[in-house]
Amino acid sequence: MFKKIAAIGLCTLSVLYSGSVLAKEWKTVTVGVEGAFPPFNLTSPSGELQGLDLDVIKEVCKRAELECKIVAQDWDSQIPSLLAGKFDVVLTMGPNPERRKTIDFSVPYVITPNTFLVPSDGPLANLPHTGESLSTDTEEGKKAIADLKEALKGKTIGASLSTSQLQFVEENFGDSAQVRTYKGSEQAKLDLQSGRVDGQYDNVVFARDRAEKSNGVLKIAGPLLVGGIQATNVCIGLRKNEPELKAKLDKAIGEMQADGTLSAMSSKWFSLDLSPKD
Repeated sequence: MFKKIAAIGLCTLSVLYSGSVLAKEWKTVTVGVEGAFPPFNLTSPSGELQGLDLDVIKEVCKRAELECKIVAQDWDSQIPSLLAGKFDVVLTMGPNPERRKTIDFSVPYVITPNTFLVPSDGPLANLPHTGESLSTDTEEGKKAIADLKEALKGKTIGASLSTSQLQFVEENFGDSAQVRTYKGSEQAKLDLQSGRVDGQYDNVVFARDRAEKSNGVLKIAGPLLVGGIQATNVCIGLRKNEPELKAKLDKAIGEMQADGTLSAMSSKWFSLDLSPKD
C-alpha cells in the first residue's frame, strides 16, 4: 500500500514539476515586422522603423515588462519565420480560418476594411459601390461582389502573398480577372503606378495613404469590405501554445484600449480612429 501511495505521490510531483518547467517566464521577445507597409510600418531614410505597429509594440513591451528586439523582414516569410523560432511575435497580422490553423493571435489593436487602389484615369476608376462599407456576409455584400466581378472581367489585380486579401481576390474574382502576386504591398503599388496591373486590393489604410501621397495619380475605388476570409482585425501573431506570452500581450493591449492609447495612436498615423471599440 505504501509503495502504491508513494508512486501516486511521485507521479503528482512529476506532473507539478513538469508543469512548472513548461510555463515559460517571458523576458525577451524577438518581433518580426515588414517595414514596408506604411503607415502601419515603414523604414525611414535613416533606416529607422516607424509606424503604428512600432508605436503599439513598444508600448506593449513597456507595459508587459518585455525587452523587445524588432527585426524587419519580407512579409511573405513572416509566419514561416515565426514557426521556425526566428521570431516570437509578428506584427500587422490579421486572423482568418487558414492562419488560425497554424498560429495564435492577440486581441486586435486596430480594425480595418479592405478596398481597391487604382489609377485615377484607369479602367477601374469608377468601380461600383465606391465608398460603401459592406460585409461580404450580408446580401448587400454578396451583390456587391457580383457587381465587382463583372467590372473586373479581363482586368489584372495585384495582391500581396500570404495575405487574406490575396485569398479573397482569388476566391471571388480569380475566374474573371487575372491575379498577380507580390512579396508586399509596396511592390504591388509600384506595378500599379507603372500600368502593369489595373488595380491593387489591399488594406484601406495603406490604400488611402498611398492615394493621398500620389498627387492625384491614384485613388480608392469600390466598397470598403469586411467579412468572409478577410482578416480585418489587426493583431499580433504568435505561436500556438504560448499562453503566458498571449496573456501578457492581451493584457497590455486591453489596457491601451481602455485608457485611449490605441485611439490616440490610430489618430496619429491614420488621421482617424480605427481602434477596437468593444
